[in-house]
Amino acid sequence: MRIITIEPPQDSLGEVIKYQDDGCDLFPSCLNCPAPNCRYDGTKAARQAVKILRKRNPDIRKLAKEYIHFLEAQQSVSPYTVRNYRTDLEGFISFFSARQIDSPIKIDLPLVRVYLGQLWERKLSRNSLQRKITTLRMFHRYLILEKDLDVASIPRGFGPKLERRLPQFLTVEDMQALVEAPDMSTVHGKRDRAILETLYATGVRISELVGLDVDSLNLESKEAKVFGKGSKERIVRLGEKAVEALQAYLTHSRPLLLWRTPTSALFLNRFGERISRRRIEHIVKKYAGIAGLKMRVYPHLLRHSFATHLMDGGADLRAVQELLGHVSLMTTEIYTHVSITQLKVSYLKAHPRSNGNHRCKVKQETIPTDFVPGRGLL
Repeated sequence: MRIITIEPPQDSLGEVIKYQDDGCDLFPSCLNCPAPNCRYDGTKAARQAVKILRKRNPDIRKLAKEYIHFLEAQQSVSPYTVRNYRTDLEGFISFFSARQIDSPIKIDLPLVRVYLGQLWERKLSRNSLQRKITTLRMFHRYLILEKDLDVASIPRGFGPKLERRLPQFLTVEDMQALVEAPDMSTVHGKRDRAILETLYATGVRISELVGLDVDSLNLESKEAKVFGKGSKERIVRLGEKAVEALQAYLTHSRPLLLWRTPTSALFLNRFGERISRRRIEHIVKKYAGIAGLKMRVYPHLLRHSFATHLMDGGADLRAVQELLGHVSLMTTEIYTHVSITQLKVSYLKAHPRSNGNHRCKVKQETIPTDFVPGRGLL
């Protein structure tokens, strides 16, 4: 018979608790018991001993599941963020389990560096490594604050520095060729045109586009209500071209796609259900090929193009921040790169020794405040 002996805390009854392999009166399943097949006598010391066992050797897999449930129930994060955190945590657990580590208490910073080194050998980017470190840091923060466990605190700045790369974007001409590529004489062509126009006119994320409902639109005021990261609501504007494409889709295309159970979803697939992220990615890639675009085109590239064209058109940085739904202005500042023509105009107008002040030969038309580059007035 295996006997597990634990010294109880000083303020308990004082006796030593012995757990024997004769059954269990506390836990309905031994899988949930920190001392498998133990005998629980119900005393105060026994209860405290069980708590000590749990804190000494908490199961990392169970804690990870509880953390994911915590994110879903209380933190209001997007399903895609939950999916990424779950994937990252599964990678951590697999790495640590291979080294016979089943408790987060045994994880320290040197071991995390070993894990990072393994990922670096797999050619992961710096940004991907930093995301995984962020997941582990937030997980440990949850264990410290919510579970009161003595785990290693992972400081901010731990890990590789992020790569600061300027976003790619399409020119106004390429963007126009892309959105005009769908065949408006077909049902799916009208839908795809409305999707492309909405992506470019609003700069929404692909998850925000998928989540749009018919009631989210107000075509009279040329506005749409979207729910961004953290279920934060914001209002985005629609240009004339986007409104025309949406009206054509809602009138002639969506009723034909809606042949199954009624749904409030704005954009539907061929089965009459809410369209998926994967399908939208396929649509953007398909029409990029039809338009003859050489670079790789994906939905988020239209968001980059939206912000860049607004900045090149003279839009205020904070206005672009609000339209994109960025919490921090620093995130939006990456779009402050401007075209060579705009730089030349700014220099010739502003520098007193440029010989171009008040005599600038570069033509610059007045741009209305509600102008969306390439797509007309809002």
